[in-house]
Amino acid sequence: MQTKVLMVCLGNICRSPLAEGILKSKTDSQFVLVDSAGTAGYHIGNNPDQRSVAVAKKYGIDISGQRCRKFSYIDFAQFDIIYAMDLSNYNDIMALTNDKNEIEKVKLLLEEGSSSVKEVPDPYYGGADGFEEVYNLINEACTVIAEKLNSKRSSQNAN
Repeated sequence: MQTKVLMVCLGNICRSPLAEGILKSKTDSQFVLVDSAGTAGYHIGNNPDQRSVAVAKKYGIDISGQRCRKFSYIDFAQFDIIYAMDLSNYNDIMALTNDKNEIEKVKLLLEEGSSSVKEVPDPYYGGADGFEEVYNLINEACTVIAEKLNSKRSSQNAN
């Protein structure tokens, strides 16, 4: 059975495309589907920010083919886990929930890591070093998520 994970930030051009690419690089696409979206529709159809593309490429991950899309209520039905990059986006997603099942799907991405930082900062208005910091924060959380998903798959295969 495939686990479907959605990464969400504001515009779907900086943080969530990185999170999508990083988690994809750590999991088997046969068992884990990863997508990303933004709570705002500013950049629908656009490629990720070139600074996100560059930092991902630096670590051997190609996110240049991704296209921005807006988070939709239908995402609750299509995804098993929805990770928000920060509290603002978390609250925007939670405002759309209608039941306990939907509420339980939504988490802050950095709650999965050991970092004392609980929100992925938006690097959009900063320099390249901000994208490097964001990459490192997301990478740590995605390593933990991938380990959980991969062990879940292993235990399912054992049964």
